[in-house]
Amino acid sequence: MKRIVVIVFIVSSWMMACTGPDKTAPAADSHLADTANYTTIQWLDSLVDFGTITQGEKIQLKFRFKNTGNKPLFITNVRAGCGCTVPSYTKEAVAPGAEGEVMAAFDTNRSLAGDTRKTVVVHTNTRNGSEHNLIFTGHVKEAKVN
Repeated sequence: MKRIVVIVFIVSSWMMACTGPDKTAPAADSHLADTANYTTIQWLDSLVDFGTITQGEKIQLKFRFKNTGNKPLFITNVRAGCGCTVPSYTKEAVAPGAEGEVMAAFDTNRSLAGDTRKTVVVHTNTRNGSEHNLIFTGHVKEAKVN
């Protein structure tokens, strides 16, 4: 029974880590309440095609953005659409005119072989949409079994 409780705790913690709000950007919360602090964002890379890789490989994808407004830009949360992708991003405020990035570590060990299309959702303090979908695509070929 104790083992089941531990497993349930671990699984629920993992699920909350994937979908819950990011606690590393508390300074951004005050900027979300006041739309006067909103800015604009331009995605320099919002769709990345990684080509063809073999199942078992891990790759790192980069999505760049620029703060095109006149207020600091904050990323308040980033979440992956599946467990095979782990996102990371610029944690500090991005000054007007400056650039930042969102990274996505894709583990093909946790993905099926074939054509793939994955999404990373980014939440920001921006007037031109506060939720941004970043997409990466490619083909994962099945690893040969010897």
